[in-house]
Amino acid sequence: MIDWLDFVVLSLLALGVIFTVIRFVLGPKLSDRVVALDTFNMIIIGLIVFLALVFDSKLYLDIAIVYAVLAFLETIVFARYLEGKNNDNS
Repeated sequence: MIDWLDFVVLSLLALGVIFTVIRFVLGPKLSDRVVALDTFNMIIIGLIVFLALVFDSKLYLDIAIVYAVLAFLETIVFARYLEGKNNDNS
């Protein structure tokens, strides 16, 4: 059963996802979109950990760890892409 505090946490996570998606869509620069994507990934990791707490399952924590590693690698790849793109314009 979801407690009122769980509902508040879930609502704040949903609000964070909404603001992050808005920044991702409206971001004037590509770097803003990369930061929004990284923030979105961190919020999703928080949501997976929250689900592990609600369902009392350690499997979700393993999923969150794998997702965090993949999200980190994704951020590194996009940062390298942006770095190379900025060096080409110089």
